[in-house]
Amino acid sequence: MAKVTGLGGCFIKTADRTETARFFTDVLGLSTEEWGRVFPWREREDAAKKGYTVLGLHAMDSSHYGPSTREFMLNFRVDDLDGMLAMLEGKGVEVVKVFDPEPNGRFAHVKGPDGMVIELWQPADPDPYDT
Repeated sequence: MAKVTGLGGCFIKTADRTETARFFTDVLGLSTEEWGRVFPWREREDAAKKGYTVLGLHAMDSSHYGPSTREFMLNFRVDDLDGMLAMLEGKGVEVVKVFDPEPNGRFAHVKGPDGMVIELWQPADPDPYDT
C-alpha cells in the first residue's frame, strides 16, 4: 500500500528571496541560494540509502501553491505516487494537479485542510542527488 515516507520539504513565500537567503546564510550559517537549499541525510535503518529535504523559497506572487493562498506548502515524500493519489481520491481528497515527470521525480498537489495545498513527491529512481 502506498505511504508517506517522510518530509520532502518546506516551501515558503517571501517578499525578498535574496534577503531571506542571505539571512539563512549569514545569520543561521545555512548556505542558501535564492531558490533555497537542500539538506542531505541518510536513512537511520540503512545508512547506504541517502535522501534530502528541501527548503524552497518562492516569491510572494508565486502561483505554484495554487489554489492555496497560504504562504507555505509542505512536501511529503511518497513511495508510490499513483497509489497514494488513488488512495486519497478514495477518501474524498481532491487532486489539484499531477505534474509531468522531471529529473527529481514525480510530483502532485492535493487539497489539504484549512485551504492548504500539499505537494506529494515520489523521488526519481535513481535519485539524481543520491551521490
